[in-house]
Amino acid sequence: MLEIQKKLTNTFYGLLALPATAMGFALSIQIAALSWLMRTKFNLDLHEIGFVWAAGPLAGIIGQPIVGLISDKVWFWNGRRRPFILIGGTFAALMLLALPNIDVINDFFGIGNIIVVAIFVALTLDLAINISFNPTRSIIADVTPEGVPRTKGYTWMQTVSGSFGVMAYAIGAIFGNYFLIYFGVLLVFVFSVVPMFFIKEPRELKSVLTEDQKESASETDWNQFLKLLFAHSFSWIGVQTMFVYMIGYVEQKLNPASADQTGMILSISFLILNAVGALLPAFVLEPVTEKIGRVKTHIICLFIMSAGYFGIVLFGTSSLLVWMMMAVAGVGWAAIVSLPFAIMSEKVNKTRMGWFMGIFNLSVVLPQLLVSLGLGIFIQNAEDKNLIFIISAVTLAISAALWFMVKENVIPER
Repeated sequence: MLEIQKKLTNTFYGLLALPATAMGFALSIQIAALSWLMRTKFNLDLHEIGFVWAAGPLAGIIGQPIVGLISDKVWFWNGRRRPFILIGGTFAALMLLALPNIDVINDFFGIGNIIVVAIFVALTLDLAINISFNPTRSIIADVTPEGVPRTKGYTWMQTVSGSFGVMAYAIGAIFGNYFLIYFGVLLVFVFSVVPMFFIKEPRELKSVLTEDQKESASETDWNQFLKLLFAHSFSWIGVQTMFVYMIGYVEQKLNPASADQTGMILSISFLILNAVGALLPAFVLEPVTEKIGRVKTHIICLFIMSAGYFGIVLFGTSSLLVWMMMAVAGVGWAAIVSLPFAIMSEKVNKTRMGWFMGIFNLSVVLPQLLVSLGLGIFIQNAEDKNLIFIISAVTLAISAALWFMVKENVIPER
């Protein structure tokens, strides 16, 4: 074990964040380029784009719980999470390489249906990401003590991952989405593979409880766990609606002159969202949570994000105003991708962290599936694409209200 891991230095937290950063970068590329490619290169309608995006949640429903359960029990290649991160990272890089070449793949195999090929590539890419995403988050809980160190692990994860997400959208805005995709192939592979040779996983996972906790801890509080899942799911309805369909809003409300300008507006929008999301967790949210608690901090951030979405509905008459409101929404995004993991990880059995991470992921992928399959035609037929951000704002506000049901400091299962 490296000395930086023994002492839990900031360098170690940064290294520990890189595998999740690789998957986050792949996801950022998917967000920045998938709808854009489907719309501008392959001429798909909004509801057809929704079908392509639905492949990801389907992969998540199947992939994350299974991988989480298996990774809790197995041990090979000197690790529990390591094998899945290495395999998933490699496949994610390969599928990113396939993303801009969907038409070439279609022609080569003579399939004759772009949507079928796009769904296959998106499904394989998202399955690869899901194979790795669960272990990259679970390994943080495996190698950090409960409490402040655990929270620090997840806030650093989001700060490092978010910073590279910002870089992804900046690359897309400056050099174009094609350059972003090919650059991402290399980064995803390196960040998935290299760190795993320097992080030592514990051979046995044990729940870390104080003596007081041991006296009162029994089984996982499923009532609280399910309330958390329910509250978190509404957050992702709002977030995913924006990610998938914002291109429709941009085309109608901002009237870009070309497909490249559309891509640029989207890239800068997501860049700003992720810039705020990257800076806040470790430098702002972590200190705030120590004073008022993680749940209260999360609720405040979600209400702020909802206000940012409503701001786009009311004031989004130019790309500049939209970008300003995306900065406001970034406060909630910073919380969504960091705090719930820390909150959830201390409510469940540490020895089954991979399994619980997989179940927790259902609060992400099921809303994604609802958005992709249930809202596509509805939004496609809507005369006013403000509906996209109205849905996002309302569901974020509902999520914030539901988080009031989640209690702080629930005793984890022994």
